[in-house]
Order: sequence, then C-alpha cells, then structure tokens
Amino acid sequence: MSSFLITGSSRGVGLELIRQLADKPISEVQTVFATARTNSAPRFQELLREHPERVIFVPLDITDESSVTRAVELVESKLDGNRLDVLINNAGVSKFGSLEEIERQRPSPITNSFLPLLRKGNAKKIASISTSVGSFALQENFRNYPAPSYKISKAALNMLTQLYSQSLDDEGFTVFCVSPGWLKTDMGGSGADLPVEMGSEATLDVVFKTGREGNGRFFNIHVPGWEKNPGLNQYDGGELPW
Repeated sequence: MSSFLITGSSRGVGLELIRQLADKPISEVQTVFATARTNSAPRFQELLREHPERVIFVPLDITDESSVTRAVELVESKLDGNRLDVLINNAGVSKFGSLEEIERQRPSPITNSFLPLLRKGNAKKIASISTSVGSFALQENFRNYPAPSYKISKAALNMLTQLYSQSLDDEGFTVFCVSPGWLKTDMGGSGADLPVEMGSEATLDVVFKTGREGNGRFFNIHVPGWEKNPGLNQYDGGELPW
C-alpha cells in the first residue's frame, strides 16, 4: 500500500489525514495526493512545504467536471506505473438550515473518475468518510441536529458505497465507509467529543487494517474509554447500522 489520494485536504479531518500519512514510513506510504479547491490555507501550505516530494497538491473542485478531469490527468502523470492504491473520499460540508432550504445535489464523480487508476493499484481500496448522523437506523438519536443537507448527503454516500462495493467486488476491490467520530474541527466545533488528531489516527487504523472482509461495511472507530460512553456517540471499533 503506497499511493493515497484524499479529497478535501486543506482543513479539518482531511488535513490531519494527510499529515499523519506523510509521517508514516516510506514502506507504508510513498505518495499522498492532497486535493482541495486551493492551497491558500496557511496550515495546508505549511504541510506542503514540509513534504514537497511526498505530498502533492492537486487542485480539485468536486462540483466541476472539468476540474475533476484535470485532477485525474495530474495524478496519472505523477504516479509510478499509473497505479493508485487507496482513495479516501473525505470532501464534505455541513450546512445548517431547514429541510426546505436544501439545494438539489448529485453524487460526487470522484470515485468513478479515478477508477481506471485504482484498478491498476495493489490495494484497490476505497474508503469514504461518513458519519453516524447519516444512518437511517440512528436518525431518531440525531433528530434535533439541524443539518438536513449533511444528513442526506452522507446517507447518499453510504448508498453509493454499497453500490460500488457490489459492482467492484468481482474485481477484488474493498469499498467501505468509516465514521471518524465527532471531532474538534471548524465543522465539528470546540464542544465535540475528540481531538481531530485522535479521530484521524483511529480512522487511518481502520483504513490500513481493513481487508477484503470489510467490503461493503460501515465501520466505527475505536477509542479506548469510549466504548460505552453514555452520550450520543460510542467509539467501540464495531460497525454502524446503515
């Protein structure tokens, strides 16, 4: 497992995932493609300067098809043997508001666009960063969380993951979702459960350890001491209901 591509890399969970991947030994991680609309965020710029050969910035607006096409071409030109091993779909926005304010959205074209490169990879692994807030079974628990567009987009991501896990199963792919927990980021807020470093580390642990047996599953991270937390969230390393 050596080449990674992470969407939404300029802040929050994406930025921390990039940082931790860049700190891993070269035997585990060789190249990290960090996608974002721009590289103007100071912490993102600093990370790119620290790892100029290992972390490659890829301009990408997931809502712009021409931007996606250019991103694929750039990644392909930088890959050794045109082989991409792991895609982590992380890009997302939490927009608060009423149900009536939701704008119509379409599924992200990222997975499909990078499939030709992933098919040449050794790991053939696609991990999508989801959330328990997008679970149908758990919705009663989060009924007062006022972000319907976020809930709906993550529920759609969960279904998209299921569809890809089925359609790519015969090719040896492992496609799954993982919830990184409620993290202290700009999106999660200061009152969240976990530091972003902790949630990101636990998320990467799932990504690295999950093999073919994890195809089509929705994983919860494991955080010692949080297995039976009395609040809304428990981080027991098990599976979340769709």
